[in-house]
Amino acid sequence: MSSDDNAPQGDSTPAHDLPDHVKEIAISMVSAYADHDRDELDQLIPRASDEVDDVLSELRVIGAFLGRRVQETGVVWKPADSREAVARTVAEMLPPELEFAVSTAWEAHSIGEEEAAERITQGDPMVYAHMLAAFCAAIGQAVYKRAELVSTLRQVSGLSE
Repeated sequence: MSSDDNAPQGDSTPAHDLPDHVKEIAISMVSAYADHDRDELDQLIPRASDEVDDVLSELRVIGAFLGRRVQETGVVWKPADSREAVARTVAEMLPPELEFAVSTAWEAHSIGEEEAAERITQGDPMVYAHMLAAFCAAIGQAVYKRAELVSTLRQVSGLSE
């Protein structure tokens, strides 16, 4: 990943082989961040933790899709925009130590410093889940209104309204 492209790497098509409930969890995490709804996020964390690898996979697909949408629409979105947006999105949504880990790990990730990001997360996949969900909420709102964002993600993921 180059420093000019901070969208998570992923397949260009939705992960249709994942169960619908996993897709729902991933989209709900993005939605909770988009709405700054800490209660909803708190309710999702145990479910996301139980299936974190699959949730991460779906969040990567969503992030790749949204990264392409930003490019297609011509919205200017640089690594610095991403770092600021993720930090702003997780602010006050997470306990301070987790907020710091997510923001700092995303900062490293956004400039291609994956080893540093891994050290910061201490291998906790939920830090990555929060990172990706916050990124998806931030970048998604650069091209979609909130209701349109969730509806579009549901369609892309193969879920019905």
